[in-house]
Amino acid sequence: MANDSHMVRKGRGAASNGLSQRFDSIVREADGDWLDQRTADAGDDDADPDPLRTDVSLETPRSAITRNQSPDVPFDRSVNAYRGCEHGCVYCFARPTHAYLGLSPGRDFETKLTAKPAVPDLLRRELQRASYECRPMALGTNTDPYQPIERTYRITRMILEILDECHHPVTITTKSARVLDDLDLLARMAKRRLSAVMLSVTSLVPETARRMEPRASAPGRRLAAIRELSAAGVPVHVSVSPIVPAINDHEIEAILEAAAAAGASGAFSIVVRLPHEVAPLFREWLAVHYPDRAARVMNHLREMRGGKDNEARFFERYNPKGAYAATLKARFERKKRALGLGGNRLNLRTDLFDPSALSAQPRLL
Repeated sequence: MANDSHMVRKGRGAASNGLSQRFDSIVREADGDWLDQRTADAGDDDADPDPLRTDVSLETPRSAITRNQSPDVPFDRSVNAYRGCEHGCVYCFARPTHAYLGLSPGRDFETKLTAKPAVPDLLRRELQRASYECRPMALGTNTDPYQPIERTYRITRMILEILDECHHPVTITTKSARVLDDLDLLARMAKRRLSAVMLSVTSLVPETARRMEPRASAPGRRLAAIRELSAAGVPVHVSVSPIVPAINDHEIEAILEAAAAAGASGAFSIVVRLPHEVAPLFREWLAVHYPDRAARVMNHLREMRGGKDNEARFFERYNPKGAYAATLKARFERKKRALGLGGNRLNLRTDLFDPSALSAQPRLL
């Protein structure tokens, strides 16, 4: 595909809406438009001549807690405050889920979002069930809990307030320095070993970060967030993810060094995955932003995935194969050990959980 400048929209990741939707549309409750705001998080000071607006719809789910059955991920439950993500990372593995809404995993995923303001009250009720057994709750497993619309809806904040109230452990994965908005809660929970944060740092080069994650916090702000979280006693790990061959793989050591200097206590990394509609969107993005190395990127990825764009099998999907993958892993592990960025496991407490501390009175929205 030609490098057509009209396909590049400032502050957006996907170059188009990609393929047609795989599923029928569903009825959603409209809530009007939420106008784009050029925040410092976006790192985008130049006005787009024809900016795309962000539409937010409200959803009332039947439950708050999503149970995970995948045997190769380290959590069994999560809560998602939003569908879609305005950060606009073209490689986001959650993009295909937008097809369930009758929307495109392309630009729709980052411009047509869904907020779930009923989730906190649902969570409160579910945690009070006699059958509930406490395990760490994961936030940020699907879309980022601190994407820009969290400033308006504050659903993540309300979720954390409930977990803090009943002494329930939580882990957070994010690319946003906005996590510091809840530093008071996270620090208080950390004193009881109930909270931990993983911040993704994909590149230290602002231009690279802007292309990969248009509306996520700039690299310097993420490192500053690691520093503040660590200083407040919150265990924080760095995720050098995703690694994209010939795009950011040369930065592995530098990112680990910067994160360790900021106070990170652990590190994690995965190579980019391209499930379902993500693969053609990623190829399109490469053609627009990196036409000079698009073929090289895909050749490396296919080598790691047995000649395919993606590997979907459990335990294999997070373990790329081949010489190039082995080199990346060796570099990461060697630097991680040299910097003392310990293991990946977070030892959070579950024995303090007290559902009786939760009020039966629902929150007034």
